[in-house]
Amino acid sequence: MPKSQEAEKLFKEGYNCCQSVVGAFSGELNIDFETAMKLSSSFGGGMGRLREVCGAVSAIFMIAGLKYGYTDPQDRKAKTEHYKLIQELAKEFENKYGSIVCRRLLGLEEKKDSHVPSERTQQYYEKRPCSQYVAFAAELAEKMISSKEPQIK
Repeated sequence: MPKSQEAEKLFKEGYNCCQSVVGAFSGELNIDFETAMKLSSSFGGGMGRLREVCGAVSAIFMIAGLKYGYTDPQDRKAKTEHYKLIQELAKEFENKYGSIVCRRLLGLEEKKDSHVPSERTQQYYEKRPCSQYVAFAAELAEKMISSKEPQIK
């Protein structure tokens, strides 16, 4: 199953947008599913429903960090290259959807949202475009990984 479909499936099971994308890649990240869910749980709803950076976008960044992040704070070259990758991923998402900010993507007011998560009903899924953001984020992550991993012929 493509990662985009796996991420969408997780989202429709009730996981938040960030959890859905990170969960779809837990095997590639060499972390167990439960750890992946805990690590990404705070980033749904644009970071705890603050409606800031989209959780699906945060997931791409988490995946990039876990796969290709730097560990030496003195390695300016590695840090620069990693930040370049993050900015490229953000730009690609923004080019498709116009923003990486949750409230803008959802057309919400500039104010903060309630901390209470929305009920996941059929109406929720029909009115929210989040599943397409989750799917696209998974596509971007998959594309990033395939472009950086050696290709087996």
